Amino acid sequence: MRLLVLGGTGFVGGAVVAEAVRRRWSVTVFNRGLHGVLPEGVPRLRGDRTAPDGLAALASGEWDLVVDTWDGAPRKVGAAARALRDRVGHYTYISSGSVYAQPVPPGAGEEAPVVVSAPDAEDGDYPANKAGGEQAAVEVFGLRALLVRAGLILGPGEDIGRLPWWLHRIARGGDVLAPGPADLPVQYVDVRDLAAWTLDHAAAGTGGPFNVISRPGHTTIGELLDTAVTVTRSDARLRWTAPEPILAAGVVPWNDLPIWVPPGHEFRWMQERGVAKAYAAGLTCRPVAETVADTWHWLQEAGVVPQRAGRPARPPVGLDPAREAGLLAAHHRA
Repeated sequence: MRLLVLGGTGFVGGAVVAEAVRRRWSVTVFNRGLHGVLPEGVPRLRGDRTAPDGLAALASGEWDLVVDTWDGAPRKVGAAARALRDRVGHYTYISSGSVYAQPVPPGAGEEAPVVVSAPDAEDGDYPANKAGGEQAAVEVFGLRALLVRAGLILGPGEDIGRLPWWLHRIARGGDVLAPGPADLPVQYVDVRDLAAWTLDHAAAGTGGPFNVISRPGHTTIGELLDTAVTVTRSDARLRWTAPEPILAAGVVPWNDLPIWVPPGHEFRWMQERGVAKAYAAGLTCRPVAETVADTWHWLQEAGVVPQRAGRPARPPVGLDPAREAGLLAAHHRA
């Protein structure tokens, strides 16, 4: 199988390249060449979609499949798709659950309305860019376009730093503010499971949108943090705290305390999406213990969370140590 990856050195793109190489596919990567290291033997075509004539490196060549990870202006997805239309059999666009228009009912599937967007938009916020990118891919490839609506993505190589933040914090030891309830369901996908499912269905010629993420409650926040204590061999003590005092202190779920979205929060739907379609299409998700352990092993080797490839870096995640100490002192006095 001949695969072209547009991107290929970021978190998801890198996992797609690694999985394709594992399958002994012929892999080519197109990007600016500013970030990341490619597996030995994988050629890189250099180009910058935002520059005039930035797709020149794609003027020749034929591939069976394309996987596109772009999260910028939708019109750039359309330009790449049109440039490759007659030389590629199938186009996969890595999208996001962020495309859904709020409020999103818990358990909503792919039929839920998406945000207003346009395939020729110059730019927008993240949800509009991803929704417009979907439209651009479908406009050119139609039923030969697979739209992978991922959610929370964890695993080795994570370049936002959600699970790495928890691992580093727990590895430091001591009392750790653990946001409750401990049995709060967490929905996510390991980047390697995402990559494998994506390539399976790209190769099969599957089209249309899929929520590619675990079932709600694949793990819990308690299991995830307990596992982090185990794999880091830390003396950390998880101090479980109800959501109310945490929220009252101005702590922002998902950002200040990564992964955590408490019951009743406006963004709780992000971890309660319908996934029947993807599971019926063969999605399998590895145990959380494997994801956490492998991420810790990778993080120890990498040392730091890598810089995000492509678009400007997002603000760092994680609670300031002084704020955490204040919350612990206020709600867990001896």
